[in-house]
Amino acid sequence: MKLFVDSANLDEIEALTPLGIVDGVTTNPSLLAKVGDDPRAVLKRICDLVQGPVSAEVVATAYDGMVSEGRELAAIDPHIVVKVPFGRAGVRACHTLAGEDIRVNVTLIFSAAQALLAAKVGATFVSPFVGRLDDIGTSGMELIRQCVEIFENFQFPTEVLVASIRGPMHFIESARLGADICTCPPKAIDALFNHPLTDIGLKKFLDDWAKSQSSAG
Repeated sequence: MKLFVDSANLDEIEALTPLGIVDGVTTNPSLLAKVGDDPRAVLKRICDLVQGPVSAEVVATAYDGMVSEGRELAAIDPHIVVKVPFGRAGVRACHTLAGEDIRVNVTLIFSAAQALLAAKVGATFVSPFVGRLDDIGTSGMELIRQCVEIFENFQFPTEVLVASIRGPMHFIESARLGADICTCPPKAIDALFNHPLTDIGLKKFLDDWAKSQSSAG
């Protein structure tokens, strides 16, 4: 399963890329607004840094605006994937952009029916939001199971990009269910490294080694 960073903060992304675990980045207007710099310049720098898919979201809500903005975003760098929100306009825009060989990530997916419609019009990725579904008492991971099963049934090339990750269990369950990608905020990625028994074990090894060296001396 591929791991994307859900951030537009260059310092956060730059800290993670040397680890060799980052396969791409997802951004949205809220994340880019927090950075404060020119959004297109930030996106270009992220592409140069990651050398993998970088999702850049349109802010237009009507079809014509989505297509126009999508073309502009795609021209920033070959690694850009245009992100559009699900809906009639978004599905139509995805169909048009995909027909121009522009990769599209259809976001704000909350049902398998929505994911299927996006796949039918050539979406490169669909982004189901598991955490937000969990927040309202619905199983986000059940949606992932449905999407993976449906895409396998009909051999859609569209990849399931699990979004709204809240912690390690979402990441693990996504992998178990066969999702293609998880996009995680840096704090969630940091949590993947942590386990108290790892810390305890390392401390014991080091303590035992220190004792053996003291005895030898």
